[in-house]
Amino acid sequence: MTVRSAALAVISAFCRLKRPFHDFVPLITTRKERTLRQGMTKFRRRSVGRVEPAFVPWSAVSKGVVMTPIETDISEYLLWMQIHNYARTTIAGRARYLGYLNCFLAKRGIDTSEEVTLEDLLVYQHALFSYRKKDGLPLAVATQAQRLVPVAHFFSWLRRSGRINVNPAADMTMPRPDRRLPEATLSAIEMAAILSTPVVSKPLGLRDRAVLEVFYSCGLRRNELIELACRDVDYSRGTVFVRCGKGAKDRYVPIGERALFWLRLYSELVRPHFVTERFPNHLFLSSVGTPLCPDWVSRSVRHYIARAGIQKRGSCHLLRHTVATLMLEGGADIRYVAEMLGHTRLETTQRYTRVSIDRLRTVHASAHPAAGLGVAMATELCAVLPQGGLSVGIGGK
Repeated sequence: MTVRSAALAVISAFCRLKRPFHDFVPLITTRKERTLRQGMTKFRRRSVGRVEPAFVPWSAVSKGVVMTPIETDISEYLLWMQIHNYARTTIAGRARYLGYLNCFLAKRGIDTSEEVTLEDLLVYQHALFSYRKKDGLPLAVATQAQRLVPVAHFFSWLRRSGRINVNPAADMTMPRPDRRLPEATLSAIEMAAILSTPVVSKPLGLRDRAVLEVFYSCGLRRNELIELACRDVDYSRGTVFVRCGKGAKDRYVPIGERALFWLRLYSELVRPHFVTERFPNHLFLSSVGTPLCPDWVSRSVRHYIARAGIQKRGSCHLLRHTVATLMLEGGADIRYVAEMLGHTRLETTQRYTRVSIDRLRTVHASAHPAAGLGVAMATELCAVLPQGGLSVGIGGK
């Protein structure tokens, strides 16, 4: 196959995908929403060789797109979620995870929701438990639950809507989640080393310093920072307005004077050279005038952590963990920290109190009788130990 014929084949395939692709969601131009759109549609190759979307709206059925009955149910379920104002990221995730289930059931010869039994779902759960990634590690328990919860919600919706008589997922037990702590957090000294890493004499370095300062000052999620608009920063009040955060919730977040200083420098000196007519409102832009790519932001933050000489795993969320831990260690009320981080449940924020060890260390040192060496113990050791010190032998010598 020549290069020209290969290019024509790719263009032809794209044209076949484009119509149902745009029917499912409105025309989307931002980088973030393009990523979400990839999650909302799962393509699979049928026996005739034509690539078609697994989940398409009812409008696509009339245009000749053939779907199995269970794919029709999934499509209506996703449409129901859109009508009831579920977050776009939630719809994208459930479309992806229900696509995994659909492929699993297709291999077992099941193409209708009525045929699915509890045994089929338990076999699917066991398959997730037995799956091994490329590095040989199993899926995390949280990942397994993340793929099973949409399945339970989907069949519960089918039962409520009268599409099936019995909910096969009603008796399915979800994996017990691990109550893990954040693997690592950074100290204030380590954060200072990371913040001083970007070369602020260069435009991109100045932008990256502003990004890191906003991360550290506000504790934002990665996508929340990427979607910030210029009008969201109130320099006079010292606040940042987060639009449609996780769960489509808005909130105000305080921002420190140092972060505002670097943000103002970036906005006045660098951003005017990056801004384009296509994205005039985004605060943080790439050198070509597009919003920052989420993966690039993660790689960039990880790069600056490594350049600071810090051997800790993590990226953007590591900075978020650090903000919560340092604020709690500084005496902040957990309710205010939860409001700042956008946590719906207080239990989500309480895990950072288990990471904050400074107060526990202080209480232990003041209350535990064996916390300190003590004058009496020091005098006893001086009397017992020989003047030349200890000579440690090996093998009893």
